[in-house]
Amino acid sequence: MNRTRLLFIGVVALVLGAWVSYMVYHTLQAGTNANKEPGVDVVVAANDIAVGAKIEDKDIKVARFPASDAPPGYYSRKQQILGRGVIQQIGKGEFLLSNKLAAENAGSGLPGLIPPGMRAVSVRVNEVVGVAGFVQPGTRVDVLLTGNPGSGQQQTTTVLENVGVIAAGQRLERNAAGEAQMAPVITLLVSPDDAQKLTLASTEGRIQLSLRNPLDTRQESLGSVKTDSLYRNLSAPVVRPKIRKTAVPVTPVPGFYTIEVIRGNKKEEDKF
Repeated sequence: MNRTRLLFIGVVALVLGAWVSYMVYHTLQAGTNANKEPGVDVVVAANDIAVGAKIEDKDIKVARFPASDAPPGYYSRKQQILGRGVIQQIGKGEFLLSNKLAAENAGSGLPGLIPPGMRAVSVRVNEVVGVAGFVQPGTRVDVLLTGNPGSGQQQTTTVLENVGVIAAGQRLERNAAGEAQMAPVITLLVSPDDAQKLTLASTEGRIQLSLRNPLDTRQESLGSVKTDSLYRNLSAPVVRPKIRKTAVPVTPVPGFYTIEVIRGNKKEEDKF
C-alpha cells in the first residue's frame, strides 16, 4: 500500500516537473522572439581604407545588424559604393557613409577630395616655409607674403587665413604618429578668388606658411608690417625747408638797373 502510494506520488511529481519545465521554456522562448528585431544588411569596411583610395570589392563586406543599430544613410549593397573615392580615413569594421566618400563619378585621389566650388593650388616650400615639415594634410595655415610694393622698403602682409592643407607632396593623409615629414610642395584648398591671390603672391615675393591650431578659426584684421617698424628708437629723417628765391623788381635808375634778390633773411642788390 505504501509502495503504491509512493509510486503514485513520484509519477505525479515527475509529470508536474515536466509540465513546469515546458511552461518555463515556452515563456522564455516567447519573450526572446518578442524582443527580436528584424535585421538589415549594412556595408562595412573589410579592412583599413586610406584617404584618396578607390573602393574595391575586397575593401568592403555586407554584415547583418538590427534595424535600430544601423546608422542613418547606410548602404545595403556593395554596388552602391564600388568605385567611389574615400575622403576620410575609414577603419576596419566601420560603416561606409556618404560623408566619408567622394561624390559619385568624382573619381578617386586628389580630384575626389576637392569639394564643389573649391580649388586645389600647390605652392613650393622648403624646410622653413613648410614649418619644419609639420604642415601636413589636414592641418590649417595662414599664408604670409613678404615683398616690396614700391614703397622703398620691405613689407609683410597676411594674404590668406585659416586655409586647409589637402596634400603634402603626393601624400593625402598625415603621418599616423604625428611625425614631421618634409615635402617640396604643399597643396592648399582654397576658393577660386583665393586661388588667384595665392598664385599672384607666389610670383610677387616670398611666401611663408604659418601653422594654426585647428580649433582656432578666428579671423584677424592685421595691417602690413614694414621694415622700419622692426627697429626701435629709429628717428625720422630731418627734412630741411627749401629756400625759395624771389626776384623783386626795383624802379630803374637812369644809367643802370638794380635788382634786389632775397635769399632767406638776407637781401642783396645786383646792379647792371
